[in-house]
Order: sequence, then structure tokens, then C-alpha cells
Amino acid sequence: MTLSVYLSGEIHTDWREQILAACQGLDVTFASPVTDHDASDDCGVAILGAEPNKFWHDHKGAKVNAIRTRLGIEKADVVVVRFGEKYRQWNAAFDAGMAAALGKSLIVLSPPEHDHPLKEVHGAALAVAREPGQVADILRYVLTGGLPPAQSAAAE
Repeated sequence: MTLSVYLSGEIHTDWREQILAACQGLDVTFASPVTDHDASDDCGVAILGAEPNKFWHDHKGAKVNAIRTRLGIEKADVVVVRFGEKYRQWNAAFDAGMAAALGKSLIVLSPPEHDHPLKEVHGAALAVAREPGQVADILRYVLTGGLPPAQSAAAE
């Protein structure tokens, strides 16, 4: 079985790279939004033309990015949405909602201090992970049925 996984949300840390590294050897393909913050912000005006008003500048970028995001989520078997500690990712909440509405298997990656504000998002998720390694362990379990080494020893 091959899994297609879309990694959405916070772009300021290396959580995606951690998951990719931990999933080496698994039959998983990954997709994500553009994680170059400047390119993501400016794609609309770079492609469709300048905007003197910041609202319309951001609006064009959001719409162009939404094309990539929608396609990635629609094609994915599993959607992982990361809510980081420092930045508010309002688009991540939208992505989680879209994934849930499309019936995608949703994994939320968020710190415990976000449990209350994200209670509805967590309610739509099939799993809430705290660390990128837990996401990789979930994907490994889905593909192989194998538990992480520490869990395997505890289960015996």
C-alpha cells in the first residue's frame, strides 16, 4: 500500500523534514504548500500583477495558494495539519476543516497548550500528535502494522 500525505500548516520550523526523515523506507509520498514564506505571500502579484492595496495583494496570493492546497488535500490519503507554538495559523484551521469535510484521514500536530482553542479541530481529527515523530509512527503503523520499538516491548 502507498500513502499520499499532505503536510499542511506552520512553515517556520522543520517539522516536515523530521517527518520525512522518520518515514525513510516507507511507501509514502508527501506534498505540502509552498514553504518559502516570501514566495507564498507574493505569488499572486508575481503572477497576476501588482496591487497597491495590501488587502488585494494578500487576497491574490491566498487564492493562488488555495489552488495548490485544495489539489494537495483532495489527492491525499492522509492530511497532517501542524499548529505551531509561536504563530497563529488560521489557514491551517481551514485546511483541517476542508480535509474533514472531504472525509480525509486527519492528523493534527499541536502542543498541549492549544488543546482548548483547537477542541473542534481536534474533534474532527483521527489522531492528535504532539511531536513529528508520533506522526511518522502513525504512518508506519498504518502501512506496516508495526509499533514503535518502545511500545512493542511494553506490549509484551
